[in-house]
Amino acid sequence: MGKLDPTDLKILLALIRDPRIQVGELSDSVGVARNTAQSRVRRLIRAGVLRPGGREVDLEAVGYDVVAFVTIEVSHRELDGVVAALRLIPQVLEVHEISGRGDVWCRVVATDTHNLQASLRQVLRIKGVIRTETVLALHTHIPYRTEPLISGLAKAAGS
Repeated sequence: MGKLDPTDLKILLALIRDPRIQVGELSDSVGVARNTAQSRVRRLIRAGVLRPGGREVDLEAVGYDVVAFVTIEVSHRELDGVVAALRLIPQVLEVHEISGRGDVWCRVVATDTHNLQASLRQVLRIKGVIRTETVLALHTHIPYRTEPLISGLAKAAGS
C-alpha cells in the first residue's frame, strides 16, 4: 500500500483506541461519510495494514519492519522512573519486568536500523539504565495469538 493519508491514520487511531467502535461512530469521529469510513477500512484490510477482523494494525505494513527485543539492566532504585521514561518512547511497544538476566524486557520497533539505533540511544540516556542487550527478530514464525488458549478452554468447558 502507498503512503497512508491523514484520514487513514485517523481511522487507524480510532480503531486502536476503541476496537469495538461501530462504522457510524468511526465515520463521526473521523469526520467522513459512513460509506467512506467503511470503504477505507476494507481497503486497509485488503492492503494488509489491518489484520483480518480489522482491528489490529500490522506495523510492518506501515513501515515499522525492524523488531528488536531489548533487555535492560536497571538500578533498582530507578526502576519506576525507567519504566515511566520508556512509556514516552513511541517505538517501545511492550515493557515487562523480568527475572533472570536483566531487569526489564522491551519489544521495540523501528523503520530501519538507524531509527532503531536512535531509539536505543534514547533508552541508554534514561537515568537508572546501566546497560542494554538487543536482539533483532529476523522473522516472525508465530505472531502473538490467543486463539489456541481460548479454544482449549472452550473444549475443556464443553466436555
